Amino acid sequence: MGFEKFGIVSFTSQTKATPFIDHLERGVLAGTKCKGCGTFYFPPRPDCYHCLSSDVEWREITGKGKLISYSTLIYAPTGFEADLPYTIALVEFDNKVKVFGRLSKEVKDEEIKIGMELKYSVVKLPNDRITYEFKKA
Repeated sequence: MGFEKFGIVSFTSQTKATPFIDHLERGVLAGTKCKGCGTFYFPPRPDCYHCLSSDVEWREITGKGKLISYSTLIYAPTGFEADLPYTIALVEFDNKVKVFGRLSKEVKDEEIKIGMELKYSVVKLPNDRITYEFKKA
């Protein structure tokens, strides 16, 4: 299995970014860094749009992050309706990497504050699927 294991609904089974799933299965959230120009990508990209190189390496997202934006969804795309409502978040980590993902439902609405410290957590889903979410650090 490849990328189809990611999240609740996946629309592709194979991609050049499939190692993303291998990292998640080891409990690691990772992006790619271009060896040519040093640009870091999350979500991971196998090809650098800055210098057009395909020479990238996988790098772990480390440390605690700070919430910089969020939105609680009451409408969802196909396949996500049963999860409503849920909160999506943009979190900036120590190395200035911005990561988009879900906020854990363990974080109550009244606790959500811009600037709060968060960490990522890998989550096993039914049917051998996997994703990540943000929790309080």
